Amino acid sequence: MGGMAAVAEINHFEYGWITPALSYTLSVLGSALGLVCAGRIRTAQTPGARAWWGLLAAWAIGGTAIWAMHFMAMLGFAVAGTRIRYDVPLTAASTVIAVVAVGIGLAIVGTGRLAAPRLLAGGVFTGAGVAAMHYTGMAAMRLDGSLSYDRLRVALSVLIAVVAATVALWLAMTVRRGLAIAASALVMGIAVNGMHFTGMSALSVHPHERTGEVTGAEVSGLLVPIVLAVVFGVVGLVYALLAAPTDDDRAGTAYLDARRDTEPVGAVTPEPAPDPVGLRARSTLGQPGTPFPSRRSTPPR
Repeated sequence: MGGMAAVAEINHFEYGWITPALSYTLSVLGSALGLVCAGRIRTAQTPGARAWWGLLAAWAIGGTAIWAMHFMAMLGFAVAGTRIRYDVPLTAASTVIAVVAVGIGLAIVGTGRLAAPRLLAGGVFTGAGVAAMHYTGMAAMRLDGSLSYDRLRVALSVLIAVVAATVALWLAMTVRRGLAIAASALVMGIAVNGMHFTGMSALSVHPHERTGEVTGAEVSGLLVPIVLAVVFGVVGLVYALLAAPTDDDRAGTAYLDARRDTEPVGAVTPEPAPDPVGLRARSTLGQPGTPFPSRRSTPPR
């Protein structure tokens, strides 16, 4: 037709509602875990502990809520007349981009007082990183055709990514617990999926004549290691959150230490206050050599 290249038919939902439902579930799960981990950054007692929780939050949001969601949604992506394979190094690089972008964004907004310029800078950097992850993942596709993008929709997807990242960072620094975290995770899931499918709607595929076998890894070959990475990552995050001390643990430890410090010195060596549930050991888990300062000089009567 007048020298215009043909455009292949694209199906974003080859398996129906299953892939978008799973991708949304992953984005909500990762967002919820990331928000909880980010909350621990604010209460961490040492720089090392803050860095640890920042890393976990970056993995939860960048690795699970964003990248794993992207890959799950891509399972439902199909192009008529060609098989799709993936370049493994580029696919791995897209994972690193997502985690690093979120980690740096959290570092920008998490150091010092939260202010609008700091939040905007973190949101722009993280949003640009999320967009870079998406289009790097798209560049990793190998098929019998060339890709082209509608510039307006690409710009819209980047804008959505920046806005979503800014809101996510603000929530990470302000939301604390319960229903607020759940509601925020649901909203973040919508934003992440919105950015992905907006970017996908900008894509056109122009088929080529078959010149040989398409190189790269098939989706089936990547699915098992990615699913295992997500499962072990989520289990690790949950374990880290359950094993870490809570404010109640620290308060209990402070009370036990206060009792010990105020007991009359009548014996040769005063025994430590009872600790039947291991509060003292739990309160220092992951923070060796960092005692929690007691705010009480005397035990409650």
